[in-house]
Amino acid sequence: MTTAYPTPLTPALETLLASVEEAGAVETTAVTFGEFGGFLAKPAAVDARPAVLIISDWSGLNNHARVRAEMLARLGYIALAGDVYGDGREVGQDEAPALAGKLYADTDLFRAHLAANLERLRTEPGVDPERIAVMGYCFGGSGALELARSGADIAGAVSFHGRLATETPAENGAITAPLLVLTGAADPVVPDDQVVDFENELRAADAPDWQVVSYSGAMHAFTMPDTNAPDYGAMFDATANARSWVAMRAFFDEIFA
Repeated sequence: MTTAYPTPLTPALETLLASVEEAGAVETTAVTFGEFGGFLAKPAAVDARPAVLIISDWSGLNNHARVRAEMLARLGYIALAGDVYGDGREVGQDEAPALAGKLYADTDLFRAHLAANLERLRTEPGVDPERIAVMGYCFGGSGALELARSGADIAGAVSFHGRLATETPAENGAITAPLLVLTGAADPVVPDDQVVDFENELRAADAPDWQVVSYSGAMHAFTMPDTNAPDYGAMFDATANARSWVAMRAFFDEIFA
């Protein structure tokens, strides 16, 4: 069964999707679980495969997250573009700051919503429950790190230009999964002092395996091809996008080996 995207892909997202060749048939499905909705992409033939939960930027379940899920399915993973707002909805810039701000301020609630998405993916037929990672973009990158801070049973977490600050720093020993943090060196949302504070948090928590990669000249949202707001510090960067995708693939190859 294949579910079409709810709205046509922009030319930039079409190009992004085409950057990963189709090696075999991929099935895409809209799913509902509890109060949440999502977009599942998986190879047509599945057998105990690694899986990835994807959390989008603060606009909710959008086509960028869906495209990333299909890209991962083309690589052989089972991928769920998840939902932390409920109803699998996408929201506009007038609504997103308040919705995201509520979850940033209430990390227990944020982590609970993320955990519901994680458990939905874990129960999907064909998923190897021992090989599940979480990744996210902007707000979703923060979400990936909140799951790791909570001690969730994941194989690893990847943050693409996510905010690194938190209202609930990790307790000592809580983080057990490897972390890959991919950030822009010109991102005003994640300035240098926030990166240093985050690294110090990981040291204090005795996190066992983490790396932070900073891309020169890259602003916020550097992986999102329709982003073009340099006056607000947000801009797609083709080089940083390509390099971060390669870094993610190498990370997954390692943690899922």
